[in-house]
Order: sequence, then structure tokens, then C-alpha cells
Amino acid sequence: MNKFEFYSPTKVIFGKDVEQRVGSEIKKRGGKKVLVHYGGSSAKKSGLLDRVEASLQKENIDYVMLGGVQPNPRLSLVREGIELCRKAGVDFVLGVGGGSAIDSAKAIALGVPYEGDIWDIYDGKAQPKTGLPHCNIITLAATGSETSASSVITNEDGWIKKGCNCEFNRPRFTLLNPELLYTLPPYQTACGVVDIMMHTMDRYFSPGGINEITDRIAEVVLRTTIQYGTVCMKEPKNFEARSEVLWAGSLSHNTLTGLGRKGDWAVHQMEHELSGKYDVAHGAGLSAIWNAWARYVYKEDIMRFARFGVNVWNLNLNYENPEETALAAIEATVDYFNSIQMPITIPELIGRKATEEEMREMAVKCTFFGKRTIGSMKVLGEDDIYNIYVDSNR
Repeated sequence: MNKFEFYSPTKVIFGKDVEQRVGSEIKKRGGKKVLVHYGGSSAKKSGLLDRVEASLQKENIDYVMLGGVQPNPRLSLVREGIELCRKAGVDFVLGVGGGSAIDSAKAIALGVPYEGDIWDIYDGKAQPKTGLPHCNIITLAATGSETSASSVITNEDGWIKKGCNCEFNRPRFTLLNPELLYTLPPYQTACGVVDIMMHTMDRYFSPGGINEITDRIAEVVLRTTIQYGTVCMKEPKNFEARSEVLWAGSLSHNTLTGLGRKGDWAVHQMEHELSGKYDVAHGAGLSAIWNAWARYVYKEDIMRFARFGVNVWNLNLNYENPEETALAAIEATVDYFNSIQMPITIPELIGRKATEEEMREMAVKCTFFGKRTIGSMKVLGEDDIYNIYVDSNR
């Protein structure tokens, strides 16, 4: 097993009605004035925000509200939240919603004590030295942001989407109630299932030698997500199915499924350009690009893809021709995406073919204008990235 460091300090509180504990948990950690940061009307209509406010009021915790988070959360709202927190004297941030609300809350928490513009941190020009404590109530099993060190924000000036990974992004606690996922539209449920799978697969398909327990954890997370993701699509109020997928989402992105491996992340990086440009759902963008990426890189480690087929998709290994098993594993993954009505090409994703100019632009931006390569299973430069976009554009 390769060397690694594992740090996952977020307290997980799981079960029915746990959102009603938010006030007492914040109070335990010294919070006196909270920013409640959320998305659209669903949190209000469901009564979730009413329960949050009641819990804060019960503990005599003051709070201010800021809604309006959109998918691919916007830098402009983050800046608004930072100013609101500073003026109101906020000392704790609570994100309520899916991964976008949580990522936006993390960015605000980083930005309040930072003297410059928060985009400096996401653009790699500055490193955060501290941040406000934050927590969350998650309403979508997808990004794993509820336990992760990552946050991704979209800058509307150029529609550039960038992430920040740092320990200050680790939430102090997360409240996971599977019942809060009952009203999700099937499309959002499916996007979440893909995102969970990809957070695991982007770690799994990467160099790392023998890391057997890590690999087996990753494979179980994938098998569980695939099995119960299908149930969630058919039975949205199935508590057990929602529970399994919700917990899988947290485990998929707290680094547990990739310990000892380098991680690849090329699919995520290429998808950031898709969702940044076309404002599509992150999970849908991932499924649209994965097939083309997998077929472009699988020969770098055929046995890795073959193992994926055997241990995740229950395929029989063709010992004489393992490439056949590897390709069958890719096909099984694509078939699953189809079965939950996720796009598997760019035209399916955006409703038309991307133009040559758009694909080249995305490839250039994905390399940070020639300043980086992406991937570790196969290192990808601008031309490789462009070719994958082309393959996915058929």
C-alpha cells in the first residue's frame, strides 16, 4: 500500500429529523450569529427553512438569510454573501441544499476573513490561511461536499469554473436526513448518482499500485450506488435506498475511496468547462464525457478497467483477452447511464453538436490557457482534451 494521509474531521449526524439539531450543534461550537445560505424556493416550500429557523431561535442564535444559489454556483453571489457576513458580524455559516449551496457557503466562509477578492483563492493567486466555521444540511446525494475539502465556483466573467481544495473547507458537521431527498426530481437524483460514481471512479482509475482495501471500498461504494440509485429512480420515497445513496455520496468524496492513489480527475476537469460554458448539471456533464474519456485512455491500464468490470459489474474476466472485459466494463457503465436517462454524448447534453470553435475553446480553458495538463491515468494536453470532446460530440 502506498503512503497517504487521511483527515476527515466532519461530524456526521445521520437519520430522520436530524435537521432540527442544527441550532444546538452550532451552539456547541460557539456560533452566535449564522448566515443561512440556500438555493431556491424548494427549501421554503418543503418547510425545511422553517425548521432551521425554529432550531436556531430555540438556542437564541441570531441569523441572517441569503438565498439564490444556482447550479454551478456564481461568484457574484459569493461576493454578496461575504459582504453580508461582514456587515452583520456573522461568525458561522450554514449551507442548506445540494452541493452548489454547500460549495457557495464554503466560499463565503473562506472569503469573510480574507482581505482580497475571494476569486484570488479559486484562481490560485492566493492561499487561504483561515475561514469561518461552517456546517450544512444536505438535500441532494451527489457532490459529497458535505464532508469534503473541496468547493467549486463559477466566475461569470468568462464563465470560468474553478475549484479550491483546502482543510478550511471541511465542514464542522453535516446533518444527513434521507427524507429530505424524497421530493427530488428524477433528473436530479440521476445526476447525483453519476456524480457519486465519478468521485469514486476518478480516484479508482489512476496510478497507485496495490491498495487493495482502498480499491475494495471504492468498488463497494460503486456497487451500492448503482444498485440503490436504480431503486431511488423507481421509488423516490424509499428510505433505505435514499439512505444508502446519501451515505455513499459522503464516502465518495471524503478521500476514503482513493487513499494511496494519485487520482485522475480529468473527467471532472473537462466537465467543468462543459458546465461553465453551457450551464448544464454537473452530473449530466460527467456522464456525457466519460465514455469518450474511458475509450481514449483505457489501454494505459487494461487490467484496471477489466477489474472494474469484474468487481463492479459482475463480468467474467476473459483471461486470454482482458481487453474484451475492459471494453465490456465501459459499455456496462454507459448502459447504466442510459438506464437512468443520463446523457452519454455532448449533443444529448446540450441539445445540439458543439462547434469546432467551442470545443477548441474549452480545451484551451481546461489547460488554463496552456499552463497545465490534466489526468494521471493518461496525461492529457490540449489536443488530447480536444479529441475527447470531439469523440463525445458524435
